[in-house]
Amino acid sequence: MPSIELPPEDRTLSPYTGWTRAHWEAVADALLAAVRPHAGPDHALLDLPGGRPSLSGRRSDALEGYARTFLLAAFRVAGAGGEDPAGLLRDYARGLGAGTRTPTAERDLADGDQVSWPDIASCPQALVEAASIAVALRLTRPWLWDTLDEPTREQVRTWLAPGLRPSPVDNNWWLFPAMVGAFLAEVGLDHDGSAQRAADRGLERIEQWYLGDGWYTDGRPRAFDHYNGWALHLYPLLHAHLSGDKHLLDTYGPRLAAHLEGYTRTFGADGAPIHQGRSLVYRFAATAPLWAGALTGHTPLTPGATRRIASGALRYFLDGGAVDADGLLPLGWFGPFDPMVQTYSGPASPYWASKGFLGLLLPDRHPVWTATEEPGPTEAADAVLALPQPGWLVQSTADGLVRLHNHGSDDQPADQVLPDNPLYARLAHSTATGPVFEGPPDNHFGLVIGGRTSERGRIHPLGTGDGWAASLHHPRVEGRELPGVTVTSVVLVSGSDEIHAHLVTGAEPGTEVRHSGWAVAGAGAETRTDGPLAHCCATDRRGGRLTSALQNIDGFTAVATHRLPNGTALGPVGAVPVLTGSTGGAARLFVSVSRLDRTAPRTFPGLDVHTDGSRLRVRRPDGSRYEAVLTPGQVTVTLHPGT
Repeated sequence: MPSIELPPEDRTLSPYTGWTRAHWEAVADALLAAVRPHAGPDHALLDLPGGRPSLSGRRSDALEGYARTFLLAAFRVAGAGGEDPAGLLRDYARGLGAGTRTPTAERDLADGDQVSWPDIASCPQALVEAASIAVALRLTRPWLWDTLDEPTREQVRTWLAPGLRPSPVDNNWWLFPAMVGAFLAEVGLDHDGSAQRAADRGLERIEQWYLGDGWYTDGRPRAFDHYNGWALHLYPLLHAHLSGDKHLLDTYGPRLAAHLEGYTRTFGADGAPIHQGRSLVYRFAATAPLWAGALTGHTPLTPGATRRIASGALRYFLDGGAVDADGLLPLGWFGPFDPMVQTYSGPASPYWASKGFLGLLLPDRHPVWTATEEPGPTEAADAVLALPQPGWLVQSTADGLVRLHNHGSDDQPADQVLPDNPLYARLAHSTATGPVFEGPPDNHFGLVIGGRTSERGRIHPLGTGDGWAASLHHPRVEGRELPGVTVTSVVLVSGSDEIHAHLVTGAEPGTEVRHSGWAVAGAGAETRTDGPLAHCCATDRRGGRLTSALQNIDGFTAVATHRLPNGTALGPVGAVPVLTGSTGGAARLFVSVSRLDRTAPRTFPGLDVHTDGSRLRVRRPDGSRYEAVLTPGQVTVTLHPGT
């Protein structure tokens, strides 16, 4: 990390990561210093280089640069009790006054205006940034807002006011007017009650999406990902904390604690979060709910485990090259990776990673900074956790890998079915792999029609339990469901092994089916097949090896491996194992075993799998047995413990 100077590691206090609060402060300072040269007049717009402009245009992108780095500056200064030797708040105060002076639209750039921000009413993305600005102003109120003159405060209120209207997008966006309203109400600028109504309305709307056990949907019926933690939980809980509202804290605090019971198990031993869901360019924003739990006292983690997971995540990205030679965060996972960038993302979008620095609000003598690091919940031994609400099965192993088997999250809107999004639609995601965007889909089961592999479309969860998860989908080709065809799927896990079974009903006899395993990618890739087993291996930049194995048990007739010349977000080249077969009769069961680990497996020792029609029997190495019965749209799983 040549662009960031760090203090020496402290392996006594932090035996796992070596990092302390001083490291977090150093990274925050370096990130803020790196964006300063890209500030325009009066520090109102930060027009960062790299990547294409977002759908909202460069003026909006430059506002994004201001707002998201202001949030980082706010955490840094507020966490230091107002100490600001770099003059951060002085610059952001100037930008606030200049940016709100004359609201304008992208087209007004031709008039020579180089400082003002887009009007929220005409640029919806500005509402997102207004929320970050509002939160930052609340955090730094004694040192910034309270020092402004009345005309400037009124000018800011005028710019923020359109942000009090109902959200134009029916998802977590409802929290943006809520955060704007909460700020204006707090500083006495709620002249007609509209600010408080916006705050209340946003919280009431997300209430409709709370399913229990700490899980919200993100507006869409089955949309589950990191937004649960650092948007749907974070904003309401931070608002409750800043306002001292005990009722809200008693509502949102236990929800976050329940969410963290499962969420904390989605970080690998190397610090990597699960590579699933949208807006992954925000990277270590994934740590925000961990810090929020510590900040409010609503967490199942010890202080040492909180810091260990969070510092591990920050190190994972920085050690992996997520900061470029100029100290900037590019659009990608480590370095730039265009396929995973959404249309709404511009060069400054990654700076919502600022949310990951929420922990700086905790004073330096807080136990989260002074306690000795402790291992995270996925580091002790092999473990499996079922999460019924999102329809996930989280499988972690002693080698530090975490896999998320997805039988419930599809990001499909309620009124239509869109093309599969690789970041949601896969059968599984992990902390060490990314989905394939260009090439044969990984972790996928589909029918091949006219040379095209069917998509999963909407996922209908059929349940989760002790070591299993199941779902139903209706295969789609070119946006249309295959008439009368259903695929009923179940995964059973044992250690690092996965048994996948898919019951296909209603397909024409002889229709080709295709099942793929884990796509591994890195600096280099190797492949081989051995009888019914397909094996792929990737080597990362440090020489570590990650292997993917896939073996036929029943129904498949051919084994192959496919090279991925464009790799994934985890590496420039890769490979994926694939099994193929064909349907026959009214129903056909296809069964395989798969593994992702850091060794080079040739077989699946100790795992005994048998099929009988639509019945699957599995004996695990510990002597325990699974029995699964698949019928169209229903899966019954029975576990018989070992002796």
